[in-house]
Amino acid sequence: MHKIFNILSITLLLLFSLTSNAQDKKAKELLDQVTSKIKSYNNIAIDFKYTLNNSKENINKESKGNLLLEGNKYVLNFMGVTKIYDGKKSYTIVPEDEEITVSSLNDKDENAITPSKMLTFFNSGYKYYWDIPQDLKGRKIQYIKLVPNNPKDQRKEILLGIDSQTKNIYNVIEIGKNGTKTTLTVNSFKTNQPLSKNQFTFVASKYPNYYINKID
Repeated sequence: MHKIFNILSITLLLLFSLTSNAQDKKAKELLDQVTSKIKSYNNIAIDFKYTLNNSKENINKESKGNLLLEGNKYVLNFMGVTKIYDGKKSYTIVPEDEEITVSSLNDKDENAITPSKMLTFFNSGYKYYWDIPQDLKGRKIQYIKLVPNNPKDQRKEILLGIDSQTKNIYNVIEIGKNGTKTTLTVNSFKTNQPLSKNQFTFVASKYPNYYINKID
C-alpha cells in the first residue's frame, strides 16, 4: 500500500508539473504574440488611467495620461508633465515650475526605461505563468502572472491583462511587497495614425519664459 501511495504521489506531481509547463509554454506563446503585434505597428496612440492604492497607508490616487509612440520616439503626457524624446535627446517639460530639463538618452541601453520598452518589458527578467481569464466590458482578458527574477525587486508580482482577440495589452497590475497596488489601464489604443514630420520635435519658441536645464 505504501508503495502504491508513493507511485500515486509521484504520478500526481508529474502530472502537475506537465500541466504547469504546458501553461507556461502557453503564456510564452501569448507574450510572443503581443510583442509581434506591438512591433508591427508604425505608431501607437494610447490614453490610459493610472491608479495607486495602499490600504495600510490609506493612499488612493488616480491620474490620467496619454502616450504617442513611433519607434523609439515618443510624447508622454502624465501628471501635468510632458516628456518628448526625439530619438537623441529627452525633454521634460514642467509647466508648474516653468522648467525644461534636456538630457541625452541611449535607447539601446538595457537599463534605460522608455515607453517603447514598457510595452514589451515582460520579455526578460521574469518568470511567467498562465493565470485567470476575465470578461471585462464584453472583452475577454487573459492574465499572465509575472514574477521578477531579482529577489531585491520590490514588486511581488505583476498581472498582465491581454485582450484575447486583439493581442493588445489591456492593463498592467503591479503588486508590491509592501502592499502597494498600481494599475495602468488602457482606455484607448489606436495605431498607424497620420503624424506630422515635426510630431516629436521639441520647439523651444513655444516656451519663451521657461528655464532650460541642460544636463549634458
